[in-house]
Amino acid sequence: MRMIIVAGTPGSGKTAVLIHALRSLKERDLKSSVVKIDCLYTDDGKKFEKIGIPTKVGLSMDMCPDHFAIYNIEDMIEWAQENDSECLVIETAGLCHRCAPYTQNSLGVCVIDATSGPNTPLKVGPFLSTADIAVITKGDMISQAEREIFRERVLEVNPNCKVIDANGLSGQGCMELAEEIYQTEEVSLEEEKLRHSAPLAVCTLCVGETKVNKKHHRGILRKIDGFQTYKGE
Repeated sequence: MRMIIVAGTPGSGKTAVLIHALRSLKERDLKSSVVKIDCLYTDDGKKFEKIGIPTKVGLSMDMCPDHFAIYNIEDMIEWAQENDSECLVIETAGLCHRCAPYTQNSLGVCVIDATSGPNTPLKVGPFLSTADIAVITKGDMISQAEREIFRERVLEVNPNCKVIDANGLSGQGCMELAEEIYQTEEVSLEEEKLRHSAPLAVCTLCVGETKVNKKHHRGILRKIDGFQTYKGE
């Protein structure tokens, strides 16, 4: 089973780019399934189903979407196998800039919006720095000089990634992404690991504490000066 994990900030065009790429793969008789991970609501599943791609939606609710996706990967693969799919595409929610969803042998795809500002690549974390491919969208809405600066910032953060300029409306660049997906090797979960540790979710706030005063909080905590400590038993 090929496993493609697609991450990026909300509104960057992940779904639009994927629809063009998956339509191209379908024309090449590659059977795909999509799992769309979001937090509270999404109707993107209907968009994938319109092009005939089996789709499952997972809502993480109060749980970190990364933790939710990682915990459920085995079930996702089993579901895709039931669909006789050769390729599983997992589109993550992009809740925070600290997302780190890629596994070592998956194809990690970061979709990033060129209109979000030239310093955005420097502000985001592992979902860009550990990606195999960086798909830059909405480049047609900024100048050539701004596009070049943005591209250089992406490569500054991840010099080893392949950069693809894509347009989710016209489909420009999406066939190049489809080719990368097509060439991806299959993944076995037996020894599979994350490329980077997931965001922390081990403090009292994570399990429902609502009091603000710091005396009520336990777990792995980081102070405003950057000092990180563990408080508890």
